[in-house]
Amino acid sequence: MYTLVNRDEESSVYNFVKNLLLEGSSEKTKWREVHQDFERFNLMFGERKRKGLDYTRLGHVPGLCQAVNYYRGSENLLCKKVPLVKYVRSITQSEAETYQWIPVSFIILPAQLKSKSDSRMNKSAKYVDEREKLEAFANSLKEKVWIAKSSSGAKGKDIFISNDIEEIVAFVDEQTQGFVVQKYIENPLLLDKNRKFDIRCWVLLDHTYTIYIFSEGVLRTSSEPYDVDNLKNITSHLTNHCIQEEYSGNFGLYEEGNEMFYGEFSRYLEETFGVSLATTILPQINSIVKKCLLGLKEELTTEGLSYHSFQLFGFDFMIDAQFHVWLLEVNGAPACAKALLPDLAQDLVRKAIDPLFPRDSRNDEPFESDSSESKTQDTTKGHFVII
Repeated sequence: MYTLVNRDEESSVYNFVKNLLLEGSSEKTKWREVHQDFERFNLMFGERKRKGLDYTRLGHVPGLCQAVNYYRGSENLLCKKVPLVKYVRSITQSEAETYQWIPVSFIILPAQLKSKSDSRMNKSAKYVDEREKLEAFANSLKEKVWIAKSSSGAKGKDIFISNDIEEIVAFVDEQTQGFVVQKYIENPLLLDKNRKFDIRCWVLLDHTYTIYIFSEGVLRTSSEPYDVDNLKNITSHLTNHCIQEEYSGNFGLYEEGNEMFYGEFSRYLEETFGVSLATTILPQINSIVKKCLLGLKEELTTEGLSYHSFQLFGFDFMIDAQFHVWLLEVNGAPACAKALLPDLAQDLVRKAIDPLFPRDSRNDEPFESDSSESKTQDTTKGHFVII
């Protein structure tokens, strides 16, 4: 009998995974859920709190295999926007190489944080304010649009777009956390009706540090035509579901839930541009994912520790009009498109949990789930593949 602790009741992915394990326990591996403070657990679905989960709880029971669905350090090294920029710079050899796959970026500290950084004479400060570099670079460009994103912002919050760099800096100075100010991608690839989109890809890192990417991704689409001359119309520029659903009267007009899947997108690329998703776009995505995660292996790996980790990441990308892929951000606790959730959760169990907690080989049948709801949209069954 294996035991699991769920300290994140809000996660749609891990609640689905939990139910798969518990519902399948009668005939396959036997799982039971225990209270959150139970010490002899096998599997923990950790909390997503500001201070993060308590890793000191792991690996202290002799002979007990324990695993958690996060890699320690991933949040502060990869899954916040300011550390992500600093990290990408550290693994590339030059500024030109850095900005081959993330937009030109500057770290800007609000006035109150900048003064603290300056008082430390930048010796012990975690981040250095780069506003002078930003202003000098911005003044040298013909394209003037910039986007400011808070380091730990989510759901489209704390984002500001402007073609006035002084307005951007003034906005950041009113905030309470570090921001990344990036050169706005002014020439995005557009869907029909001239609409923007971004791509969410799900990436699984198992306990052996093997990198998998889910074979199906989702385009999160805009409901309004893209208009670079009207930066105040946020539904024209921000494709986040929360923004589109709250502020656009056209939400769901073009795609159900403003979601397009790979099959439809592949046909659109082929028919409109003669471009292949499989050979032009996905290899760029896979390359960026591998660069990000392999560069952190020494910091993140649990090899040699007394517990195991695995983690599901959400990598968000944008494609420009030249079919160049840009990394926007990495989410360490992503939700999943409803249509893909059953397949993603089932294969996450197979790839990340079953190898640590094997099922009874006499009853080693695949999980079955009523995924008829997912077949109402233009998608196919997905699975994780090694990259």
